[in-house]
Amino acid sequence: MQKFNKLKSIPAYLPIVNIDTDMIIPKQFLKTIKRTGLGKNLFFEMRYDENGEKINDFILNKDPHDNSKILIAGKNFGCGSSREHAPWALLDFGITCVISSSFADIFYNNCFKNGILPIIVEEEKIKELSEYSNRKEEISINLEEEKIIYGNSEIKFEIDPFKKKCLLEGLDDIALSLKKSEKIESFEKNLKNQKPWIFND
Repeated sequence: MQKFNKLKSIPAYLPIVNIDTDMIIPKQFLKTIKRTGLGKNLFFEMRYDENGEKINDFILNKDPHDNSKILIAGKNFGCGSSREHAPWALLDFGITCVISSSFADIFYNNCFKNGILPIIVEEEKIKELSEYSNRKEEISINLEEEKIIYGNSEIKFEIDPFKKKCLLEGLDDIALSLKKSEKIESFEKNLKNQKPWIFND
């Protein structure tokens, strides 16, 4: 997992409430267990028409928002089923930060496990930040200092210290387990000495 510290991008603003995980990545694309290749199908039913052609008016099909790394979304983002393919699709598209006034809990936690920073800010701040998307101007994210910087203003946000550490160090669940490999090996060695019959074929 890539380390996350600072990020600067023109944000894409998607002012829709209750965007569920099926809207983020529809069920027909859940057959893969790979984390790559899903970006092209992100928001599939909003990005493409019935002939598979891109809908020009959709924000992520427009230049420069088709290269946005920051998505500003309506409240209750990521509701619905718990599919981990949703953050996979966002990440594969290039989005590494989602800003909303509220998130569904499972989606929120899945973001951290996949290297995406979800930030919760008040609705009035969402409106301020959306203007930078409309004007195609960059905003910055500083995870270490927990703040969003835009123009001459900034917004402070709060992140759980453990989740913050994982993002800063690029640690997913597997990497966290590997950091404890010496203790795991020591435990297994002691267990084998104390109860050798467990390890018999």
